[in-house]
Amino acid sequence: QVQLVESGGGLVQPGGSLRLSCAASGFFFSSYAMSWYRQAPGKERELVATISSAGRSTNYADSVKGRFTISRDDPKNTVHIQMNSLKPEDTAVYYCNARLGAVENWGQGTQVTVSS
Repeated sequence: QVQLVESGGGLVQPGGSLRLSCAASGFFFSSYAMSWYRQAPGKERELVATISSAGRSTNYADSVKGRFTISRDDPKNTVHIQMNSLKPEDTAVYYCNARLGAVENWGQGTQVTVSS
C-alpha cells in the first residue's frame, strides 16, 4: 500500500523559508520520479517541482525557479522541497506525488501560509 506523508508546513513571513518533507512507503522509492504540487484556494492544483529517479534531473514551475529546490534521500525514502524567498502567492496546500505507472498517488497535503 502506497503511503505519502507530508510535513513541515506552517506560517511564514514574506521572504522567509520553509522545508517540506514527504516520507514514502509501500513502493520501491528509488525507482520513481517524485513531485510536489500545490493548490491555492479557488485554483487548480499545479505542478511545482519534479525530481527524477536517482535525482539525475529536476524541473520547476517558472513561478518558483531560483527560489525552490527539490531533493531526495533514497536510503530514507524521503523527498524534500526547500522553499526560500517565499511570497504571499506561494500560499497553498502542498502535496507530495508519486506516479506509479498510470496511478497517481497523493499525500494528505500540508498547508503553507505566507503572510505578515
